[in-house]
Amino acid sequence: MTRLSRSALAQLPVGAARGYDPAAHGVGILHLGAGAFHRAHQAAITDAALAASGGDWRIAGVSLRSADLAKTLASQDGLYTLIERGAQGDRARVIGAIDRVVAARGTPEAVLGPMSDPAIRIVTLTVTEKAYGIDRSGPDADPAHPDVAADFERPAAPRGVLGLLVEGLRRRRAAGHAPFTVLCCDNLPENGALLRGGVVGFARRVDPELADWIAAKVAFPSSMVDRITPAATEATLALAARLTGFEDAAAIETEPFCQWVIEDRFPQGRPDWAAGGAIFVDDVALYERMKLRMLNGAHSLIAYAGFISGHALVREAMADPALAALARRQIAAAAATLDPLPGIDLAAYGDELAARFANPAIAHETYQIAMDGSQKLPQRIFGPACDAQLVGQDLRPFAFATAAWARYCMGRDESGERYALRDPREVEIAAVVEAAGDGARALLAGLLRLPGLTPAELLDGAFEAQSAEILHDMIERGMATAIAGEAA
Repeated sequence: MTRLSRSALAQLPVGAARGYDPAAHGVGILHLGAGAFHRAHQAAITDAALAASGGDWRIAGVSLRSADLAKTLASQDGLYTLIERGAQGDRARVIGAIDRVVAARGTPEAVLGPMSDPAIRIVTLTVTEKAYGIDRSGPDADPAHPDVAADFERPAAPRGVLGLLVEGLRRRRAAGHAPFTVLCCDNLPENGALLRGGVVGFARRVDPELADWIAAKVAFPSSMVDRITPAATEATLALAARLTGFEDAAAIETEPFCQWVIEDRFPQGRPDWAAGGAIFVDDVALYERMKLRMLNGAHSLIAYAGFISGHALVREAMADPALAALARRQIAAAAATLDPLPGIDLAAYGDELAARFANPAIAHETYQIAMDGSQKLPQRIFGPACDAQLVGQDLRPFAFATAAWARYCMGRDESGERYALRDPREVEIAAVVEAAGDGARALLAGLLRLPGLTPAELLDGAFEAQSAEILHDMIERGMATAIAGEAA
């Protein structure tokens, strides 16, 4: 079978390409973290914008970890197949928005060179929460983060996200070029303001005048992104070949639903992302809080409780009536902590979430969602729990999710088999687990008191007591029994 390439575009089935010539459009966006989610979300929406309105807005992608994707897309002229899988069947579309992807590990110039190019007007990021190295209490750069610490020592040859952005902006300023806009697309609360604080804080330590210039001149709009995108498998690649007639080693699959809410602050211009369904607003915070608390909070609950109870996939967990009931309870509890949102029916949004989680065509692994819990729980579980406590709302849904995370942190399933936590604080977590043994109260207390993790108002009260009680039940009777009992 012939490999997907630019010459194949004219031979694709009707509807599998958007009908524009990718080579006719220049590159205007640099994206850090060109993994599956970016290709299913921002790149796909940019593809629609190019087809609708044109412009030099193609994407130069950067892989911060592996060179494999860069090599694969290079062999396919940057093209890949995006498969939407839903109740109406499977639909394939070949995306042409990516010009190239480069591997940046050990080669900062692969990123800094394009950042210095005035043709690059936007830098977008999906690097996961743990990669930024931001002290959220500031917000500021976190000197304890290994990449931040290394880049403080060698700011002209950075390896981390903050260091790369600061050095790229330094070069723009030195050359007299306008700065690029920095658009965070990760699940961080008020992500634009948070990233701005980290970048300015980093710059303040290495070049105070540069920090002032960044604070005055660089736009950091916030955004909220949503599209469930599981890891691709060999079955994904086989399906892409069947739907398009071409071999594609970079094919990915996702759900039909896609949402992007963006604060409209782009001094150097932007693509017509609205043509791909993006919504531009003055304030993203309410939408962001809705998604983090309702979708991501329930996802975390399903991931931890589902994984320990033997459900490898989210759809399997949602086929368990008891766990599905707890997921819906979590969604409703999170919704009750939110202010009204214009144009959004929170109950309908919650019903839609449950249906998306149960989508039988999407194989989203609970273990994949479970990673980096220490970075996710503060905004997904602890934040809404604090708001719920203030108004006397029942804390038990949040306590159950917290207990499920603590049980997962033990690092062994119910047969005793070990698994990797894949958490940036796994050394600290392992020390707490070893000290606590199987003592639920000691384990829960130690985890909640990891520095900077849990708001003080959730400690030494009903929330901690309920979480410890539920964790004890999970350890003593097993997760499946605990889930059934809680749902009843």
